[in-house]
Amino acid sequence: MIVLAIVVGALAGVGAVAFRWLIKIATHFFTGTADYSDAGHAAHPWLPWMGRFFIVLVPVVGGLVYGPLVHRFAPEARGHGVPEVMYAINKRAGRIPARVALIKALASAITIGAGGSVGREGPIVQIGSAMGSTLARWTKLNESQVRLLVACGAAGGIAATFNAPIAGVFFALELLLANFVARAFAAVVLASVTASVIGRAAFGDVAFLSLPSFTVHSMGEYALYAVLGLLAAVVATAFVKVLYGFEDVADRLWKGPEWLRPAVGGLLLGLLLLVLPQMYGVGYPVLENAVMGKYLVGFLLLLLVGKIIATSLTIAIGGSGGVFAPALFLGATLGAGFGQVAAHAFPGVGINPGAYALVGMGAVFAGASRAPITAVIILFELTGEYSIILPLLLAVVISTMVSTGMSKESVYTAKLMRRGVDISAQPPRPELAGLTVRDFMLPAPKSVGTRMSLQEALRALRISRRPGLPVLTEHGDYVGVITAVGAAAAMGDDDAEAVTVSQLIEWREYVGPDDPIESVLGVLLGEEVYDGIPVLDSEGVVVGWLRRDSVLRRMTAQPVAPEISK
Repeated sequence: MIVLAIVVGALAGVGAVAFRWLIKIATHFFTGTADYSDAGHAAHPWLPWMGRFFIVLVPVVGGLVYGPLVHRFAPEARGHGVPEVMYAINKRAGRIPARVALIKALASAITIGAGGSVGREGPIVQIGSAMGSTLARWTKLNESQVRLLVACGAAGGIAATFNAPIAGVFFALELLLANFVARAFAAVVLASVTASVIGRAAFGDVAFLSLPSFTVHSMGEYALYAVLGLLAAVVATAFVKVLYGFEDVADRLWKGPEWLRPAVGGLLLGLLLLVLPQMYGVGYPVLENAVMGKYLVGFLLLLLVGKIIATSLTIAIGGSGGVFAPALFLGATLGAGFGQVAAHAFPGVGINPGAYALVGMGAVFAGASRAPITAVIILFELTGEYSIILPLLLAVVISTMVSTGMSKESVYTAKLMRRGVDISAQPPRPELAGLTVRDFMLPAPKSVGTRMSLQEALRALRISRRPGLPVLTEHGDYVGVITAVGAAAAMGDDDAEAVTVSQLIEWREYVGPDDPIESVLGVLLGEEVYDGIPVLDSEGVVVGWLRRDSVLRRMTAQPVAPEISK
């Protein structure tokens, strides 16, 4: 696996370099510039007689190329890529067809080069993942190893594309595998480092965005960063809603062949680009200008709304590209505008709007993706700015919590849920159908009180012959459990005689007696629930105890063959 992880990382690194080269070629071909989002209303040097109006037809021509390509060879290459990888890891044992890497690279490069207002992180994740999946299947690895190499490919793609090896690792672990075990971490790190070395050899060892140093001048600014986190959650949630709302509208209105949809819809995108060329492609130059304070509040608001519409339209018409870069763009414009307003309202504080733009980038991405660790690390690596780490952490956490309360699904899982796929759901268990917790629970053990001493708690555990007991307050309210492991560990403390149960409580999720047993498997099979979970009735009284071995015996029991009468 060490060797294979390094090979996948090298393949992903080369793929990232090739993908960025394809985008560069496509952009120059369609616009005659290196990045049209920063060129204003410039005319195409090959078509000067059309003036700036050539841009209306660029997405149409691009759609005529990538539309049939995706429809014919790899329909899964449509969209922003990461949900497809999540689906492959969770529902298809990591199997991704090899052709996806090639078709995704071509389709996304043409989409972005022809004006699609999307990012390149989704495509490179899918490209690297397809490489990892293909290599794993060629070498006859088992399912868990295939999934791991898929994550290695994704991490390598992120690392090489953005010169962000640490962010690549956490993107793969937090978003794709949802697992931080040491074995997975080691393999993903090797792939990310290998890909990053290749990326740095091609692009140089510099931060993705070149920005001045920002600092927090007053403790009172943390309250402003907290407000920015709230606003970022609102923007992130609105972005997800509008993104899939546009897709619903496009699905209802479009009655023609799917391969033609990008070209016809591209006309609307072209008209938008005619009015607001800053929406062209990924738009990093515009993002950097926003951070550097080159736009006023009114124009920043226009850019924010325009990006939501442009990205949603690009995805809705069948474009291929990621939503990571648009989320950063939205955060930069939101933060820069908020910072300017705050600087005007509190002139004596020394507020720098650029710092708020950086924090806004991380907060909006965290709110949209529900990946706070990745958001913090990737922003640090993209910018090289560590000076704002504290306000960044504050805003990211607030944005993640608030957006989760506003909408259950992230920008990635929402696409799968719309297809009826819940990657967090347990597979159906026919042998447990119709059964409830009541059918499996054991009698409730004797509980202990919060004021009970450590010695008394150990005596109660020994008498019960159970590894854990529920803990109740003096009013009879359930507050958690005390385990034999935790109590025994406390015996070594110098003040063990003064320790009470209230200091040893471990929170343990509980279930109801009438809950379907299938609905509680996720809780019951958790790593920390080795000794079972309490069962509470509607009044909060502990009425039973559910152990995993009772359920596992039923799940693994061999069916009894019916006796044939003679």
